[in-house]
Amino acid sequence: MKFKYWVLIFLLSAVLLAAYKPPAGTNDIVFWTLQLGTFGDYMNPIIQEFEQANPGVKIKWIDVPYSEGEKRTLASILSNNPPDLVNLTPEFSSILAQKQALYSFDCNMLKDYNPQIVNSLKNNFGKCYAVPFYATSAVTFYDKNLVKKAGLKEIPKTFDDLFLVSGQIKKLTGKYSNMPTLTENDTLLKILNKYEINSPESLTTGNSINIFQQYKKLYAQNLIPKESITQTHREALEQYMSGQIVFIQSGANFLNMVKDNAPKVFDSTDVSYQLTGTSGKYDVSIMNLIIPERAKNKEAALKFALFLTNKKNQIEFAKLTTILPVNNLALEDNYFNTYNEDDVISKARFISSKQLANLETQPVAGRNRKEILTLLNTSVQEILLGNSDINEVLQKTAKIWKDLMNND
Repeated sequence: MKFKYWVLIFLLSAVLLAAYKPPAGTNDIVFWTLQLGTFGDYMNPIIQEFEQANPGVKIKWIDVPYSEGEKRTLASILSNNPPDLVNLTPEFSSILAQKQALYSFDCNMLKDYNPQIVNSLKNNFGKCYAVPFYATSAVTFYDKNLVKKAGLKEIPKTFDDLFLVSGQIKKLTGKYSNMPTLTENDTLLKILNKYEINSPESLTTGNSINIFQQYKKLYAQNLIPKESITQTHREALEQYMSGQIVFIQSGANFLNMVKDNAPKVFDSTDVSYQLTGTSGKYDVSIMNLIIPERAKNKEAALKFALFLTNKKNQIEFAKLTTILPVNNLALEDNYFNTYNEDDVISKARFISSKQLANLETQPVAGRNRKEILTLLNTSVQEILLGNSDINEVLQKTAKIWKDLMNND
């Protein structure tokens, strides 16, 4: 993201800043969330409890549309009146931290939180620039009837396992093994990262070439849908619900969509652990709480962030949604450690919570993350659609990737 883009966003957001008024009281905490406005019955009692325990402190909760989150946060941080606490993605949080725009604190304050997630939120000085808010970790849905028809003796555990049985599945069922949506956001990067391919240098190794060769083979032999390089997870879920694919990597929350829209498929659905690579580890998506460096009530905001993510409040939030706590004390609750074998939703919750104990280290793409993702996604399209030499394409991609990182 170039500097002039940041300036442009700032100018375009002038109207928003003009409408923003700083809180009247010096101890008021302005708290922004991303698209959590429907959770007032959960958030308001927490705010009230915190205010009662901290006389003189008031929380002003403002919910922001997800699509507006980054733009509004950037504009506010460039002003002299930013909110005190903001719900953000880790990618954008990292960009702001690199620009030294965030308040940092002793990571020992997060000793009860998932250590692998906490480690991903450290700055160059060993301090933390964000409090983790909540997490999700995808699991594997599969259609038991189609698995049986395909003659599979066990459920694939790795992407390599799935590559090996894709031909057998198509031959015996006429269905696709999966629809990988390779060009959607960071899907490809996550797959590569599970094979320890997370840098320009590793992109040209034999391990990397093999992954691209496997997908090219599946695509050329019609063992994955042609839409795998143009469509999104939502279309892949539609394919699963219509019985056209056997496996899908998805968040536990989408089981409710399958239940509501394809009850017969839901009755035949079971879940397993997320597919892994050579590392044997799982990926996770998290949301953070950050405190701008220019915030007026940083200490009070941090205290509220820790209160919001304590054991009690995390468990309550998880029960209202399908998110996972980032607080390890909350994960010890029986709600995450038991399940009914006849209840696939509780089984998915159990599996995804266990995955948090073995997380893949996420690659740091820096300020040019979006450009790097676009580059990788364009490269896989070139490899699957054309006759280009895979090694040559990856060499070219690695060079551009390296240049983008150096231009941070």
